[in-house]
Amino acid sequence: MTGVRPGGSPADTGLFPPGALPPGALPPGAPPPGAPPAGSSPPGHPDITDVAEQWQVIGSVELARSQIVAVRSDQVLMPDGEIAERDVVEHPGAVGIVALDDADRVLMIRQYRHPVGRLLWEIPAGLRDVDGEPTHVTAERELLEETGYRARDWHVLTDYFSSPGICDERLRVFLARGLSEVSHAERNFVPEHEEAHLLLAWVPLDQAVRLLLAGDLHNGVAAVGILSAYAARRDGFAELRCTDAPER
Repeated sequence: MTGVRPGGSPADTGLFPPGALPPGALPPGAPPPGAPPAGSSPPGHPDITDVAEQWQVIGSVELARSQIVAVRSDQVLMPDGEIAERDVVEHPGAVGIVALDDADRVLMIRQYRHPVGRLLWEIPAGLRDVDGEPTHVTAERELLEETGYRARDWHVLTDYFSSPGICDERLRVFLARGLSEVSHAERNFVPEHEEAHLLLAWVPLDQAVRLLLAGDLHNGVAAVGILSAYAARRDGFAELRCTDAPER
């Protein structure tokens, strides 16, 4: 007797050869008809990408200026016509470096941070304080000055704003691999102040993630850099951008 068993379908009866699909059926993992392309937002949903935007400033007063930062107060016109006062800390920006050796250990430094009154374990980092200097060159210089290491292989891990509610500081974090130590005789830098008292340590990447999640590490750029490197390692860092990729 031929036919379809109750509750079954033609595919259950052997009417289609092995591997063949019934009419209208989709192969496993195929998106349904009309679905948006992979990586795009469905219709009616916002595009999850940060974009530049500048609401009108109708007044601004500088409140303070130091060697590194300035503080101003802006009167910002809201879309509904209201005026809001917003304090802004102007900052030159910075770079951070996740230096990873062949054993997947992160090169970390311990540095005294006076504003929070703590010795913090961090990744090498530094200000963008040389006009016109490309960010990867700044990163190479900071890695050498703070740790005495150079790297052969550089990629961008991520870009972010450290505290966009009040500060315009922008950071670019690099992944540096292929590390080699530079002799003291070749280093043209004499550390001073806090940098004269740095302590270096190699920390396995997995352990560094656990320390962050346990609340034992608190430095912002270290958290962003270490977690980014941990995520990027899943595909062998294949998706990382080149060092001259534009900051969007």
